Amino acid sequence: MKQAINEKFCFGRDRLDTANLVALAKMSDTKIVSDEKAVDLVRRYRALVEEKAYSDNTYYGINTGFGSLSSVRIAKEQLQELQQNLVRSHACGVGKPLENSIVKAILLLRAHTFMLGHSGISWDVVKLVMDMAEQNVIPVVPEQGSVGASGDLAPLAHIALSLIGEGQVSYKGEFCEAGVALKKAGLKPVSLGPKEGLSLINGTHFMSAIASFAVEEAAILLRAADVICAVSLDAVRGTMRAFDERVHSIRRQDGQSVVAKNIREIFSDKDDIMESHVDCNRVQDPYSFRCTAQVHGASRDAHTYVKNIVDNELNSVTDNPLAFDDGDIISGGNFHGQPVAMAMDFLGIALAELGSISEQRTMKLTNSQLSGLPPFITQNSGLNSGYMIPHVVAASLVSENKILTHPACVDTIPTSADMEDHVSMGPIAARKARKIASHVSKILAIELLAGCQGLDLLVPLKPGVFLQKVFSEVRAISPYMESDRSLHNDIEKVSKWVLGGGIDRVIESESKDIF
Repeated sequence: MKQAINEKFCFGRDRLDTANLVALAKMSDTKIVSDEKAVDLVRRYRALVEEKAYSDNTYYGINTGFGSLSSVRIAKEQLQELQQNLVRSHACGVGKPLENSIVKAILLLRAHTFMLGHSGISWDVVKLVMDMAEQNVIPVVPEQGSVGASGDLAPLAHIALSLIGEGQVSYKGEFCEAGVALKKAGLKPVSLGPKEGLSLINGTHFMSAIASFAVEEAAILLRAADVICAVSLDAVRGTMRAFDERVHSIRRQDGQSVVAKNIREIFSDKDDIMESHVDCNRVQDPYSFRCTAQVHGASRDAHTYVKNIVDNELNSVTDNPLAFDDGDIISGGNFHGQPVAMAMDFLGIALAELGSISEQRTMKLTNSQLSGLPPFITQNSGLNSGYMIPHVVAASLVSENKILTHPACVDTIPTSADMEDHVSMGPIAARKARKIASHVSKILAIELLAGCQGLDLLVPLKPGVFLQKVFSEVRAISPYMESDRSLHNDIEKVSKWVLGGGIDRVIESESKDIF
């Protein structure tokens, strides 16, 4: 079941989760509601930081240099220049620009976590972050350059750069200088005071925003995979015996039980195809069908764990140093992205397995000895190659996913003159989890197309009402392949439909209890 969205989310008060963050980031007219108590908290901690900055005591990043330069005391009259220089020097990411929706998610996440207090940043800066998100003044942020410790320094610095009117942004469909866009939007750049540049570039917001999109995309794919498996199971005239509730009740794995229940729910409709072979002598299907609940279920349980980690991170204060009610300023390590990094690596593995078992079901559909369908699910096999090569494409993507599932979090490389000597590589883990999700959407699209081709070849027998609706939606995108044609566009379109929640919409329209 899709998670409910809190359309009146209050920043600094309500608990943020991946579903809300992604939904807010995708809106063209996002309205940000903030809590007055949270605003007062921001101001109180700001006053504390300013008091410490101009005292005779030394506080990291507030009146000292950064990283291995933390022992260098900075003169009071240079504290603003210190923060400006920090932002400029760190804004050196490389690679293609991140999607606007993810950058907007970073802005929203920054605003929310700043309003939890402890950062000591001024309300003027927080307000500008919120205004930029509302008016869709979106900084251009290169996707590479962060090792995920001491914060996502380089990418977050590109966002901070736009707040002082420098760097590039996307505004109303065009790229322009930040200062120009802010003026057009009726906004003014800020001058950064003590600690503000450091607060803006520290934290796990870059990796966490990408992780949020990966978590939500995975949720869509998990539900879609169950439905697509059911299409294939019908097409090969498989047995429902493996999804018997009694089998799964004694395994005591939550995800497995949910998947088995989903399959039973799908086939609760009258299904001509399933009824046509109810008395056949098939005892069991290959593992890719018979163990779907076990494999999909394990991926679901992994997703539940990962979502919990990311949701917690979205409500955490992760910059450095941190201010506290007793007047203490403490330099710690909340910016280290290890929790998110490990979770994203785990999600990548879970998604890759979803694709791996899907590819094997496509293989069974194309094998006439196992499916009972014509070879490669096409009439006039030999003259036509049918789904021979689409299956090869799926196999290729599965193999590439195996490479991408190498965990990023087990790698580390010392940086900043060996001061930052253990790093998480969380941004890499998050980015590759989304890459795997993209691949899996195409693998599932190929299986869905192959399954629907199989259903076409079983006419006049028809699936149940729900699967017939899924079939009709697919056929509206990709017609039956009577003879060979390029399926490139079909695969891309169906993949986009799946990842865009097409199957979720069918579930909702048919009021199916599929989770």
